Amino acid sequence: MHTPPRQASISVVVIDGQDVVHAALEAWLTSGGTPLIKIVGNYSHPTDFIAEHPLAEEGVDVVLMALQYEGHGPNFGAVRHLTEVGYRVIVYSYLTSNEIILTSLDAGALTYVAKFESGKHLREAIYAAHAGVPYIPPRTARALQNDRTVGRPRLTERERQVLVAWFRTENKDVVARKLNIEATTVRTHLQRVRAKYAAIGRPASTKAALIARAIQDGILSVDDL
Repeated sequence: MHTPPRQASISVVVIDGQDVVHAALEAWLTSGGTPLIKIVGNYSHPTDFIAEHPLAEEGVDVVLMALQYEGHGPNFGAVRHLTEVGYRVIVYSYLTSNEIILTSLDAGALTYVAKFESGKHLREAIYAAHAGVPYIPPRTARALQNDRTVGRPRLTERERQVLVAWFRTENKDVVARKLNIEATTVRTHLQRVRAKYAAIGRPASTKAALIARAIQDGILSVDDL
């Protein structure tokens, strides 16, 4: 579980083509709790938001966006663009195939949340994204675990331990202290993990994507999260 930030509120922009989703999120996310989650903007398409806010702004902590819009396929390009200009993005979608999840995370999304996930886990995702760290909700993790048909790398136990510890914190020095190893050793292990995935044709371009692949392969479990 991610500790909520100490600030009074988190500002969220919602991008979704369905009015009913905007209304539901307004009810779920702004109904109290600490810190407060404030929806500071509602947009029906990523291009509308990008046109008004081409670069990340202080008044927007997290962007919560749908992946698919009427008449179009999954908009991975918008996810990539928003993250490249500095926004912290959560993808919120009915689509739960492994390919869709992994491509979204490779595009830069910190979290992929199924639209039928509980409000509790959506809040967790927002807290985590605000902190700049990935979060894999239970339904997303289970969807990933249901596909074990791809080739998987062989990780050492120490590499797995480093991967689990690294998922829980962004700070490699914290991982090093927890495992009683040098920070340079942590970096070396993570480089080896990435190299092993790349060697079998499954490179991960982001931390969230690497963690998702490890869940898909059974290297990490829901309990590890």
